[in-house]
Amino acid sequence: MKVKKNDNVVVLTGKDKKKTGKVIAVMPKDNKVVVEGVNVQFKSKKARSAQETSQIIKKEGPIDASNVLVICPVCNKATRVAHAEVEGKKVRTCKKCGASLDGKFEKASKKAVEEAPKKTTRKKKAETAPKAEEAVEAVEAVEVKKTATKKKTVKKDTAEAENA
Repeated sequence: MKVKKNDNVVVLTGKDKKKTGKVIAVMPKDNKVVVEGVNVQFKSKKARSAQETSQIIKKEGPIDASNVLVICPVCNKATRVAHAEVEGKKVRTCKKCGASLDGKFEKASKKAVEEAPKKTTRKKKAETAPKAEEAVEAVEAVEVKKTATKKKTVKKDTAEAENA
């Protein structure tokens, strides 16, 4: 399973959609997880003796593991889980920022994230694009070529009309 005990997760579907909580228990055979404050079920407990009081007990029920996403502790975003090898061991990592989701390997993965080349965003691409002045000059050059070809075709048409 990609979700482990003590992970912070966000619920994707169901009546508790968009709620976040800590994973209390994991049931890998059933592919279910129990999340704190999610899928709360109520159970009535009847008093068995005169000294006891009847009460309503709140208990978290299990939900399917496919209905939750792990929240990355570094970038604080819900992310899918990737796997990488750090110091010869398989480690869960964040798909968005590359940080480790396992506590033991956080320091090593943070160094790897800092050393890795960063992805370019649309804003950065816009900054590296040619300047506006160069783009205007290129457009003007294309327009000049178009008008020159139009003038040539107009001259040919008028010459043909005169000959006919």
